[in-house]
Amino acid sequence: MFWGIPANGTLPEVSMEKMAAGVFGSGSGRWMRSRRGERAWARIRPVLSSWVLLLLPCLGLQLVPAVADMTDGNSEHLKREHSLMKPYQGVGSSSMPLWDFAGSTMLTGHYVRLTPDERSKSGSIWNRVPCYLKDWELHVQFKVHGTGKKNLHGDGLAIWYTKDRLSPGTVFGSKDKFHGLGLFIDTYPNDESADRVFPYVSAMVNNGTLPYDHSKDGRSSELSGCPAELRNVDHDTYLAIRYSRGRLTVMTDVEDKNEWKECIDISGVRLPTGYFFGASAATGDLSDNHDVISMKLYQLTVEHSPEDENVDWTKIEPSVSFLKSPKDNIDDPTGNFRSGPMTGWKIFLLLLCALLGIVVCGVVGAVVFQKRQERNKRFY
Repeated sequence: MFWGIPANGTLPEVSMEKMAAGVFGSGSGRWMRSRRGERAWARIRPVLSSWVLLLLPCLGLQLVPAVADMTDGNSEHLKREHSLMKPYQGVGSSSMPLWDFAGSTMLTGHYVRLTPDERSKSGSIWNRVPCYLKDWELHVQFKVHGTGKKNLHGDGLAIWYTKDRLSPGTVFGSKDKFHGLGLFIDTYPNDESADRVFPYVSAMVNNGTLPYDHSKDGRSSELSGCPAELRNVDHDTYLAIRYSRGRLTVMTDVEDKNEWKECIDISGVRLPTGYFFGASAATGDLSDNHDVISMKLYQLTVEHSPEDENVDWTKIEPSVSFLKSPKDNIDDPTGNFRSGPMTGWKIFLLLLCALLGIVVCGVVGAVVFQKRQERNKRFY
């Protein structure tokens, strides 16, 4: 946190009165509600508003509406046609055609096992119903476990929202160069030179042109990610994936604390509607059991702008508008976002913001001093 600003670099929408109270003290809010304060505030507000709006880009921040926490799983918004739950009705049957599975996938009364703890296996399970929700949240309960010791297990599990389904391939049991979103739970470090802790959760958006580079653990095409100690634990492990108004958020609950922990938060993501949810897993020379216990999809009720409402979301291409430089697996082997050098225009903007700040402080001080002088004259 910095000056009341969340670590993700976004500001909730607040009134200028609350903003002033936060900057000048709690008493300023009461002063602004007085008639004298209202007149003074009317003079200051346009200048202060302009200064704040100019200062935000200099600090790398953006003013956006506050985003709600992860849903508590209210069944009212549960979309059963896109959800996989015990006793797994409609899986692979003609009477309730909701889910298909392929490869080494095995269905039991307690879990769907995508791969057994055996070498060179791959399996998947896919929803048969395309999803036309623009805003959604997917909760996945899963389990990765096996007999292998440290770094002697693999390869991993993937959660998908893609155009194609039941297409086996090399990316954790599914096809490479996919269209849509892939969330990867990678349990084996192929690039041992990278300073990264495994298992590692990462996200990738693809328009069908980008390959997933296994030799670099997908860092060249990764949006963001985080380590997660989720293998061979005695408690339940969960992922939550939220997509709403172009913002992709991934949370984990793998520490048996019954609370979500932020892993990924990316804005500027565009995903079409009409794609399919699924999960896949694969093993190679090393192996693990990869189990999916449940996948629950929730509809989010969100207001969109008139421009968004007029878009045909079934025809857009998956894309991401980067606010920072993409991850570079050559100059930055850790896969972290790197801050670019201070170019001339950035220095100019910082100096301009500093000058504006001095001017605004001077204006505010002058107005406050004038009001004090007027109040003091009344006592003579």
